[in-house]
Amino acid sequence: MSAINSAQSNTSARALAVAVPTISCDQSNAQVLEVFSQNRELISLPVLEGEHPIGLISRNIFMSQMSKPYYRELYEKKTCIAFMDKNPLIVQADTYVETLAALAVESGDKTLADGFLVIENGQFLGLGSGLDLMRMMVDLQTEKNLQVMQSIDYASTIQRAMMSTSRKAMSATLKDACLIWEPRDLVGGDFYHFERFNEGWFAAVADCTGHGVPGAFLTLIASSLLSQGLSKLGPKDPAMLMSEVNRGMKQALGQYADQNRLSESDDGMDAAFFWFNDATSELTCANAKASLFILMPDQDEIQTIEGKRVGIGYVDTPNDMCWDNKTISLTDGAILLSATDGIIDQIGGMKNIAFGKQRLRKFMLRHRDTSMPQFGQFLTLEQKAYQGLHRRRDDITVFGFRLNTPHISRSI
Repeated sequence: MSAINSAQSNTSARALAVAVPTISCDQSNAQVLEVFSQNRELISLPVLEGEHPIGLISRNIFMSQMSKPYYRELYEKKTCIAFMDKNPLIVQADTYVETLAALAVESGDKTLADGFLVIENGQFLGLGSGLDLMRMMVDLQTEKNLQVMQSIDYASTIQRAMMSTSRKAMSATLKDACLIWEPRDLVGGDFYHFERFNEGWFAAVADCTGHGVPGAFLTLIASSLLSQGLSKLGPKDPAMLMSEVNRGMKQALGQYADQNRLSESDDGMDAAFFWFNDATSELTCANAKASLFILMPDQDEIQTIEGKRVGIGYVDTPNDMCWDNKTISLTDGAILLSATDGIIDQIGGMKNIAFGKQRLRKFMLRHRDTSMPQFGQFLTLEQKAYQGLHRRRDDITVFGFRLNTPHISRSI
């Protein structure tokens, strides 16, 4: 038997067929009683006509009937078909277990209790147990779940590796920065991008639709389009880059608000793109439904840049959508923070409400003198404490840095 046929046998009704005693349809109930007495583990007795099964006698039903007053005297000499189930579940030996399970459920409780008959070439092969069928289904599902989880584990490795270049570039460029990337599941729909250029650096924080595997697929598309856009347009015009990525996502996913061009999906991302000029200490940012928080060293109020409330790539986002750039001059000690809504929308606390932007601003003020790596650690602890026993709602990504001109590397 080939490996394929062997695998099919292990997941078909043949694997569940057990050889058991049988009885001919012309034999008496006295002989049925004798078979059950001699085989006390036998739950059901197949009834054959020649080599072909025509029914099934349940031990419980048979014994309960024969124990009634005068039933033994009335039925002992009659043929066994008197107490036979004339419509048991009969399946071919090569029936897949998934199909068999569906047939068993459809046939009702009797199949799970009394079993089913397995045939091959019209002849009786064996009796299948409902309990054994359930065990095999559990084993198969466990194996499938294991394969899925192994695939997702490896996908997580790939996704982290995809962003490792950005993390290394950030570490080499910004000496006082933090980066938090925590997918809700093993893989996530958030991603970040950091790239060093001759005159400064470019960064992006993005939240794609969904989380888990669907979100991770979108991050691959979006991050690839962003890299292509940077190669084509350069990093200095974040708004133009957003427009380029928007067109690319809509084209890749076929997402157009047009009656003649129906879309099977409506996915995209919220994002903040920003370019920092080393020479002028100016930050130019474009925001698509993603906020940017800036705290100047001589101020006690945090500036929040919201940008346009239009996401990137969605069906209703125009193909020629244009976002706006905003340029801010930063001074030494200024703190910039960009976060996806996974932290802002997380439910928790005493009132079971969202973490919110105001709580994030207050955190920034309290920890304005903390180094950014510690800032990130403290923020993670505060978020988890606030979340408490509530379930994580979304992926979390946070990028923050403090401007300290002498400590910024000028190397590429």
